[in-house]
Amino acid sequence: MVVGVSERIQRDRDRDEGLGSVQQAVQYLNQDFQSLREECLQNRTLFQDPMFPAEPASLGFKELGPGSAKIRGVEWKRPKDLTATPEFIVGGATRTDICQGALGDCWLLAAIGSLTLNQTLLHRVVPHGQNFRNQYAGIFHFQFWQFGEWVDVVIDDRLPVKDGKLMFVHSAEGTEFWSALLEKAYAKLNGSYEALSGGSTTEGFEDFTGGVAESYELKKAPSDLYRIIGKALERGSLLGCSIDITSAFDMEAVTFKKLVKGHAYSVTGLRQVEYRRQQERLIRIRNPWGQVEWTGAWSDGSSEWNTLDSAEKDEMLCKMEDGEFWMSFGEFLRQFSRLEICNLTPDALSQDTTSFWTTATFNGSWRKGSTAGGCRNHPNTFWINPQYKISLLEEDDDPDDDEAACSFLVALMQKDRRRYRRQGQDMHTIGFAVYEIPHEFKGSQSVHLKKDFFLRHSSCARSENFINLREVSARLRLPPGEYLIVPSTFEPSKEADFVLRVFTEKQCETKDMDDGVVFNLEEEQEITESDIDDSFRSMFAQLSGDDMEISVRELRTILNRVVSKHRDLQTDGFSMESCRSMVSLMDKDGSARLGLLEFQIIWNKIRKWLAIFREFDLDRSGCMNSYEMRLALENGGFKLNNKLYQMLIARYADNEIIDFDNFTCCLIRLEAMFRIFQGLDRDCTGTVEINTVEWLFVTMCG
Repeated sequence: MVVGVSERIQRDRDRDEGLGSVQQAVQYLNQDFQSLREECLQNRTLFQDPMFPAEPASLGFKELGPGSAKIRGVEWKRPKDLTATPEFIVGGATRTDICQGALGDCWLLAAIGSLTLNQTLLHRVVPHGQNFRNQYAGIFHFQFWQFGEWVDVVIDDRLPVKDGKLMFVHSAEGTEFWSALLEKAYAKLNGSYEALSGGSTTEGFEDFTGGVAESYELKKAPSDLYRIIGKALERGSLLGCSIDITSAFDMEAVTFKKLVKGHAYSVTGLRQVEYRRQQERLIRIRNPWGQVEWTGAWSDGSSEWNTLDSAEKDEMLCKMEDGEFWMSFGEFLRQFSRLEICNLTPDALSQDTTSFWTTATFNGSWRKGSTAGGCRNHPNTFWINPQYKISLLEEDDDPDDDEAACSFLVALMQKDRRRYRRQGQDMHTIGFAVYEIPHEFKGSQSVHLKKDFFLRHSSCARSENFINLREVSARLRLPPGEYLIVPSTFEPSKEADFVLRVFTEKQCETKDMDDGVVFNLEEEQEITESDIDDSFRSMFAQLSGDDMEISVRELRTILNRVVSKHRDLQTDGFSMESCRSMVSLMDKDGSARLGLLEFQIIWNKIRKWLAIFREFDLDRSGCMNSYEMRLALENGGFKLNNKLYQMLIARYADNEIIDFDNFTCCLIRLEAMFRIFQGLDRDCTGTVEINTVEWLFVTMCG
C-alpha cells in the first residue's frame, strides 16, 4: 500500500510538471522507444515486445480468443516477410492506406481517415522518421491521447497474418504498413485487437487529437446550429457529416443527387449570399475519398450561381478542392443525418486559427463507499460524488444574441473500460448535473457541498441522458456566474476513474471543489492526579496490576469488556493494532504502556468518540455507513479531501460498513498523524522536512 501511495503522489507531481503533455508524452508501460531501438541496433536483433507478445491473447478473448476458429492458422509476420520492399508511408498518408480487415473497427478506420486530412495532427500521432531502412530494428511507436494525457506506445512490427494476408487493417497496394502498425499500437493500448470491435468515430477523433467531440442528429438540430458550425470552423475544429444507412445494402450507396450513404464527409466552410433578394445560408462539404459530388441546388454547375456577382461566384468556386461542393444549409439538414464536431485544444491548432476554446481538465474517480454516490435519484449519497466549480466570467461575443450568456462544453469520460471487456465488464451508465452556486458559497475555495444543499436546490443544466457510453458531453449556455458540476454514475457504488473536461468560449476559472484538509484538534487536556476522582483511580489500580501501568493487551481487555455492555453497538471488538495506536498516541515516555494520567485522557477521548458515533449513526443501526462516517469525522475536527476518504474507507470499512472499534481506530490514527505533523511544523508553514530515520520512526509509531 505504501508503494502505491508513493507512486500516486509522484504521478501527481509529474503531471503538475508537464508529464502527459504533447511535448512530454507518458511512456506507456515504461517502454522507452529510443533506448529500446538503440539496444536492438547494438545487439543486431529485431525487437520482440514482451508487453504485447505475438500470441493468441493479444488477438482477443472471445471471438478472437485462444482456441477460437477465427484465429486458427494465424501467424505473426514482419512486413519484410510479406513483401520485398515494405514502406512505412508512401507519398503521404491517404485513404487507400486504410482498408478494413476481419475486425469490426470501421469507426476507428474512419477516424484514421480523417487524420490523413490534417498533417499537423497526423504527425503528432505518427511520429516522423520511421521507416524500414534507416535504423530499422523491428520497433515503431505511436502517440495517442488517453483520458487527459498523451502516451507514447511502443510495438514490434510482427503483424497477424492468415492465408498469407494481413488479418486486420492493410493498404490497398499491400506494401505500405503505417496504418496496420497504428492499429496494432491502439490494440495494445486497449488490451487486444478484439477490444477495438465496436465504437464511434468520435472516440477515435478524441484519441487522435485530445479534443472534445459532440454529435448532432440533424433531424433534431438546435436552432443555432449554423452559428455553432461557424464558431467551430473559426476554431479549427474537425467537422464530419454522414447519411445513416438503414441496411447493409445501403453502405456506399449513391443517392439520386450523388451523395454517398454511410460515408464520411467533411464540413469545410460557411457563407451567406444574397439570392432572390434574401440572405441564403450556404455550407461547403468535401468528399475526401472520391470525385462523386452533389448535383442539386448550388452544386458546381447549377443555375443558382448565375444570380451572384461574378467576382463573388469566382471566389467561392475557384478556392474549392476536388470533391468539394456547396449546398444550401436547409438542404444539408434534410439530406444528411448526423454532424460530428471535434473541438480541439489550443495546442492542437495551427497559428492561423482565429480563436480558441479555453480548456480545463480534471481527473477523478468514483469509489464505493467514498465518492460513488450515484445520480440525483439517490439523495442520501449523491452529495459524496466529486464536485467541480466553474466560474463563467465573460459573456459570448455575439451581436445577434440579445441574451447575456456564456457558452461552454462539458465532457465526462470514463477511463479504460475497453480493457475490462476481457473480464466481461463494459461501460457504466454516466452523466452529470450543473448547479448554480448560491450566494453564501460564492468565492469559496474548498467546500464540498453536502446533502442539504442538493435537497434544497435543483440543477440548472445537465447531460441530456445518463448513458453507457465512454463519454457523455453537452453544449450549454448559462448566464455569467459560479456553477458546480457533479459527475456521477447512474447507480451508486459503481467504481471507475474518469476525466471531466470543460471547454469555455471565454476565459473562466475552474476548481476542484474538494474540501481542504483541515484539522481542529482540541488542546491536550492539562490533568493532574488531583483531578482524577477516587472511583476512576480505584478502577485503574484494579486493572493495571502491580506495575500501575496498562499494557496494550490489558487495554484491549478493558475496552472489549466495556463495549460488550453497549448492546446497541455493532463491533467485533478492539484489535491489538487499534490498541497499539491508542497507546502510541498517549505514550509520552516510550514505555509502550499507559500511566494513570495517560489512561484518563484516552478514556475521555473514547467517551467523546462514542457520543459522536451515536450522533451520526443516523439510522441507529449500531454501525456507520461510509457517508455517515464522513460527517462524523468532520464533527470530530477532521475535514479531509476525497482521496483521503477513499483511503480511509478502503482501510477501515468492511463492505462500506464501519463499526465502532474501526471508527475509533481511524480517529486515533488521524489524531496521532496530525499531532506529529503539528509538532514537526513549528513555524506553521504547512510543510516539514525529516530524514530517513525520523520518517521511519513517524510511520512506525503513527
